Amino acid sequence: MDAAADIGTSTKEVKESESSIDLLVIVLDTNPSQRIVRQNPQNLTQILEAMIAFGNAHLMQKAQNKLAVISCSHHASNFLYPLPGRQVEVRQIDGQYEVFSQVEKTVKQQLGNILMNAPRLSAPCESLLAGSIGRALCYISRLQRNTPPGIKMHSRVLVLTGSNECSSQYMTFMNVFFTAQKLGIVIDTCSLENPVSLLQQGCDITNGQFLKVTQLDGLLQYLLWVFLPSPQMRHKLVLPPPPKVDYRASCFCHRELIDIGYVCSVCLSVFCKYSPICTTCHTVFKAPAALPLKGKKRKKTEKQM
Repeated sequence: MDAAADIGTSTKEVKESESSIDLLVIVLDTNPSQRIVRQNPQNLTQILEAMIAFGNAHLMQKAQNKLAVISCSHHASNFLYPLPGRQVEVRQIDGQYEVFSQVEKTVKQQLGNILMNAPRLSAPCESLLAGSIGRALCYISRLQRNTPPGIKMHSRVLVLTGSNECSSQYMTFMNVFFTAQKLGIVIDTCSLENPVSLLQQGCDITNGQFLKVTQLDGLLQYLLWVFLPSPQMRHKLVLPPPPKVDYRASCFCHRELIDIGYVCSVCLSVFCKYSPICTTCHTVFKAPAALPLKGKKRKKTEKQM
């Protein structure tokens, strides 16, 4: 009876797997301000090769799987794959799956054009990670609306970055994270250098996985081990324990994490010091009234005769 039940369960899982689509959107941070790229520009090539191999491994798991790649930099975010309209013409190579060649050639060609035409940096700038994740959510939402009836789509976003904290994008990050939570979209993060607390919060809110890579040479192994399995299968695997998430807010005045601060009642901006005017929405607040002084209690006198 147990064997028959196991066979019935596995058959049901196979049917559900065949009638579902797993969509993976990779947000690749290509900002030249990243320290890991400034120290050695060849690291970006190594990251790109590992990302392409990981994306092809995702497509190889199931014929119905879909992949999208978005580049994120200091000035813009662009789709590397797939491209709107006609795809890049790729010469067929014997013994290689056509889709794998399409992904590799398209991503490399598009990223090369973007890097060649990118504006020069005079000072380090933050990556537009929040906007790129929002763009990924819009793409996922559009594909979900066009999904045929009877087919379920499981979607997730993987952020691959080596940037520092992006405190100036705090509100945008929060809007993106709670939108993804409402849509049931998992956000994973593979940090190449820094434990970005905002992205840790996003992974915790959306039930995603956060991993800080200790060795860049093993990036592909980390990606295949931690992020290749779908979120529905992760509870059956032994994965790294999630880090302790720092849920402190970032103040809008100095872009620093604070424990206690002042919150605007209109736009929810956070400040470390009191200000009569909100610098975000320009709301004017009343000055806090002084606390009333407590009068001294009079000593009880003897009762009058």
